[in-house]
Amino acid sequence: MSVMIAPLGLIVGAGDMPQRAAAAAAAAGRAPHVVVLEGFANPADYAAYPSITCRLGAAGRMLEWLRAAGVRDLVLAGRVTRPSFLSLRPDAGAARLLPRIGMRAFGGDDSLLQAVLRVLREEGFEPVPAQAVLSELLIDSPTQLTTLAPDEAARRDIARGIAVVRALGAVDVGQCCVVQQGLVLAVEAIEGTDAMLARAGQQRREGPGGVLVKILKPGQDRRIDLPTVGPVTVAGAAEAGLRGIAIEAKGTIIVDRAATVAAAEAAGLFLIALDPHDPAWVPSA
Repeated sequence: MSVMIAPLGLIVGAGDMPQRAAAAAAAAGRAPHVVVLEGFANPADYAAYPSITCRLGAAGRMLEWLRAAGVRDLVLAGRVTRPSFLSLRPDAGAARLLPRIGMRAFGGDDSLLQAVLRVLREEGFEPVPAQAVLSELLIDSPTQLTTLAPDEAARRDIARGIAVVRALGAVDVGQCCVVQQGLVLAVEAIEGTDAMLARAGQQRREGPGGVLVKILKPGQDRRIDLPTVGPVTVAGAAEAGLRGIAIEAKGTIIVDRAATVAAAEAAGLFLIALDPHDPAWVPSA
């Protein structure tokens, strides 16, 4: 007797990772049902699966469609630029949900996402992290991923970057920064990593290039919005004149690990996964 496997819902934004998650779910026999966020993802990329395209404010339509398809487990994946509250134009269902999100809608991304996850559970859905579908997204333990390794000066910049990102994360602002020779060239805010890297390149100093540090916010929920790097990140880091990239083992997603490592090798950048809580990464006095 065949066993029916429950479908998997995906609400998807920009990037390759949501497409990889949908393909992995399909390969595992979990029929992907995809909500394509208008203006962020391309509906044609999900033509092989049951899907609908919705604007961000149409949460009521999204959840109604997913519920009708028998979806319980739900993955939120891909890049989405947070809109202003006034531009949402909520549908009737979203208008019903917004009071339950409350003032967190005006806070940082993590505060908002925590509230969204809570409301999704109240609505009968179970948020599932993308890494549960794509196990290779995370690096299991601290390791050097490229032939090139950070020298002592780069390690000092990494330690400084960890301290900076922790401070940013404590007030729910960003997940990464660029440090060069101890100077913070740029920190991530609402613009995202790619725009931050472009800005860091404009601030570059003479001498050895800087490092990109990308780690979790303190206490961040690991089911959603994990920091992410990929070949595009590597290209941006190289364009900004950086020496390398440091990410958090078990906490930062690598989209297409082989291609990302190959891009770093080709660009002459180091790429390492580390434990930011290791005393080795405490800035020296």
